[in-house]
Amino acid sequence: MKPVTAILAGAGQRGADAYGAYALRYPKEFRIVAVAEPDVERRTDFQRRHSLPDSMCFDSWETLLARDKLADCALICTQDRMHYEPAAAAMKKGYHVLLEKPMSGSVAECIEMGDLSKKHSRILSICHVLRYTPFYTAIKDVIDSGKIGQPVSMQQLENVGFRHQAHSFVRGNWRTTEESTPMILAKSCHDMDIILWLMGSDCTRVSSFGGLFHFREENAPPGAPERCLDGCPHRAECNYYAPDCYLQNSQEWNVQVFQKVVSLDTSAEGIYEALRTGPYGRCVYRCDNDVVDHQVVSMEFASGATADFTMCAFTSNGGRSLKIMGTKGQITADMESNWIEVVPFHSGNREVIHTNASGAGHGGGDEGIMQDFIALVGGHGAGKSRSSANTSVQSHLMALAAEQSRLTGKVVDMAAFAHEHHCG
Repeated sequence: MKPVTAILAGAGQRGADAYGAYALRYPKEFRIVAVAEPDVERRTDFQRRHSLPDSMCFDSWETLLARDKLADCALICTQDRMHYEPAAAAMKKGYHVLLEKPMSGSVAECIEMGDLSKKHSRILSICHVLRYTPFYTAIKDVIDSGKIGQPVSMQQLENVGFRHQAHSFVRGNWRTTEESTPMILAKSCHDMDIILWLMGSDCTRVSSFGGLFHFREENAPPGAPERCLDGCPHRAECNYYAPDCYLQNSQEWNVQVFQKVVSLDTSAEGIYEALRTGPYGRCVYRCDNDVVDHQVVSMEFASGATADFTMCAFTSNGGRSLKIMGTKGQITADMESNWIEVVPFHSGNREVIHTNASGAGHGGGDEGIMQDFIALVGGHGAGKSRSSANTSVQSHLMALAAEQSRLTGKVVDMAAFAHEHHCG
């Protein structure tokens, strides 16, 4: 069987180190034949790792997609606000598409991408990788089995992790809504999607509260400079001192994952040089960030069930935990430990499920979505993506409605919100 071939737009952390890495692990199954990446250093590194000729390396997605169709599918891993145009162009060109989340910060663009996939008979899968993890798959199986009856209420907590927040949402590419999208969409459309999937019912109303609590200039300690390496007097006690963040592993922080974002030269000298001049060496209290560092969302569903979601930067570790309360029992689970407890009320017998997250990234979800997408493109799948564009639109609306509620202080009716955005 020939491998499925792909082009890649965006050779950043997700494009190169999640999906690109899959191609390197399974070359008989999947092969990337061309790349578009504006950063010369990253493009050259990707070219070397995948043995691509110069003729298959491009400085923009526009120049890549101006060429005749080169492969079976396209991986669109550009920045959040740059998803719609390359995804639409790729489908029109004849490619099936795997699109990094979020689809777009525009509801209209989300809807149009779904319509284009139907019009051109293209697979359009959105990287809601949590649906493909053994952890959430096992929870969905328990709910569908009827062991806990109908879900009545759900609580989900996303532990962002204090260093992850500083890296991505204070110093990094997702620090401002204008350059990216609201954090509830950029980070937690995963959670809106998984809550919707587990509940199995449409969301009807949303309310939300939160804001930027800590990472603000007025919270800078006295004498803190603009950059950590400019002789900061608080380096010994600061949780966000950049050299510690990018040169020291800890229980909650796998430094190797983030070093290549800071610099492709991951030697100590290379990291220090990047921190002296680049965005990741800035004091976290003196950045231009405006996205939230904590947010809560309350949701009501057509079934009458409710859910609460909390996202918070100030946790010692990352990952997600949840509790689902049903009419006949409850589920309590923690993704970091891959531990699920099911207690039916009638018997009271406690069942513990331990899931296996051996796959790389997002508890095995990165590998799971690649396997599903490749099978669909290769014609060996079930014929429908678990995370199709049309499936994903509602969770994007939930995230955007939550942000509207946070900013206005009002409960958002989802039907009215959808109608307002011409998708009702």
